[in-house]
Parts: sequence; structure tokens; C-alpha cells
Amino acid sequence: MTSDPAPTATASGPSAGTAIRYRCASCGNLTRFDVVTTRKTTAFHHYSVGGDLSVEDVEVLDETIEDVTCRWCGNGNGIEVLESDTPVPDQA
Repeated sequence: MTSDPAPTATASGPSAGTAIRYRCASCGNLTRFDVVTTRKTTAFHHYSVGGDLSVEDVEVLDETIEDVTCRWCGNGNGIEVLESDTPVPDQA
């Protein structure tokens, strides 16, 4: 039996359409972070006659970000959440 790792439907709920931007205060990274998230979801599981699983209609009921760590320097203590209206500086 194989499960489909990605839902076939677009998830909705607290995380849908909400992009959180991070910045590492230690190294200035704006693009690479390890994010540990706990989600409570509801979904329709459809098994084929052959036993293959297809997950559809995923809805996120609750989402909690547990930890954010910079992928570049490994620092998890200096992560800043950027406001949606904060301009992102150019990284040259």
C-alpha cells in the first residue's frame, strides 16, 4: 500500500495563502530555514481496489510552528519574523 505524500487538493485553513517570511539575525539569510510544524488536518482518504491510497480534500484545522532554524548557520535563536509589508533587502 502506497500513500501519496502530497495532497491532491489545495490545503485550506490557517496556513492557506499565508506566507510567513523569516530572517536570520546572525547571518542575514532570507531564503533557507528548517521549520518544524505541527498540523491538525482533516482529509478524504480514497483507497483503490488495488490498495493504493490517494489523499484528497485536505483541510488544515490547526497549525503550530514549533521551531525555526537557519539552514545556513544553524542558529535557531536569532530568527526574526518579517512583517508582510517589510521590504526585503537585496542580497548581493
